[in-house]
Amino acid sequence: MCKAASLTAATDATGGGAAGSIYEKLILTNSGSAPCILEGFAGVSLTADANGEPIGEPATRETTTPVTKIELAPGKSAWAEIRYTQAGNYGDCTKVAAAGFRIYPPNDTASLFIPEPHDACSNAGIKLLTITAFQAV
Repeated sequence: MCKAASLTAATDATGGGAAGSIYEKLILTNSGSAPCILEGFAGVSLTADANGEPIGEPATRETTTPVTKIELAPGKSAWAEIRYTQAGNYGDCTKVAAAGFRIYPPNDTASLFIPEPHDACSNAGIKLLTITAFQAV
């Protein structure tokens, strides 16, 4: 399985936005020297800094995209779609500045950090993020 130690993470915001949401590709690239398998969903949360605790609710899995087993050769990538719903859409949101995304690759307890400022909601129950299963590039 692909582990955080042999992956790099980035986002690509070419997905655009609609109705108060932003769609981005979460791209994981095998930076190791051996092939690895990426299968399933990343854990994604907004966080205050690279080592901070998650703010608010983690991403909800968007299950309309089928889970596939992807073999990533060194230097190859796979992507999943993150939907970020703007915190201002929720009148009961207690806004907190987030420095970026904490990303847990599927079946891994180690994480990666992508610096990308957003507003988060610190109160429970407001789900700003969804994530799809990884797809081959």
